[in-house]
Amino acid sequence: MTTTTAVTTPTTTTTAAASTSSAQQTLSGNFQTFLTLLTTQLKNQDPMSPMDSNQFTQQLVMYSQVEQQIDSNAKLDTLISLGQGQSSSYAMSYLGKSVVLTNGQGVLTSGAADWTYGLDGTAATTTLTVTDSSGKTVYTTAGETAAGTHNFAWDGKDNNGNQLSDGTYTLSIASAAQDGSTVTTSVASKGTVSGIDMSGSSPQLVIGTMEIPLSSAILVTN
Repeated sequence: MTTTTAVTTPTTTTTAAASTSSAQQTLSGNFQTFLTLLTTQLKNQDPMSPMDSNQFTQQLVMYSQVEQQIDSNAKLDTLISLGQGQSSSYAMSYLGKSVVLTNGQGVLTSGAADWTYGLDGTAATTTLTVTDSSGKTVYTTAGETAAGTHNFAWDGKDNNGNQLSDGTYTLSIASAAQDGSTVTTSVASKGTVSGIDMSGSSPQLVIGTMEIPLSSAILVTN
């Protein structure tokens, strides 16, 4: 994981620009070759059987269309570059802010992790399950059954009492009503953004040992 607080331009933009420049150079070289061959043909054509003008006219039109496409691609690359720069600047504004996540992920830090979960209705049973970053279940316990929002503070110990290492964990809720129907649930956690990882194609918010995309943060507070 690379954590940085500086805005960097992704290498994909540089690569795209180089590709566009190379395409333009290739087209220019091919066009010059085409003009040379055309001139030679015109000089040496049989006066009694002149060349069909439609053929090289179509070639000129084709070259014009390719040139326009390359120019359009170059402008698109510029727009993408501007968009990536704006996204990076926007991500920087999250530094030091608290964000709320609803994907179930939370960070265990110094043996403590906190979530809130909600039940849309009264349940007969509710089971809380914590899994590690590899998807392995490390802790299960019974949860609240009343409708509404509840807090869950986990001390980072598995069901055998072993203290687990700090890192990213995910809380999931399974809740059922008295008649066996599923009760709709939701999970949220809060963390402070300590850095921005811009080594990939899009900025990632760094919260403890966890990285999340901007779209996963639904609420930002000071």
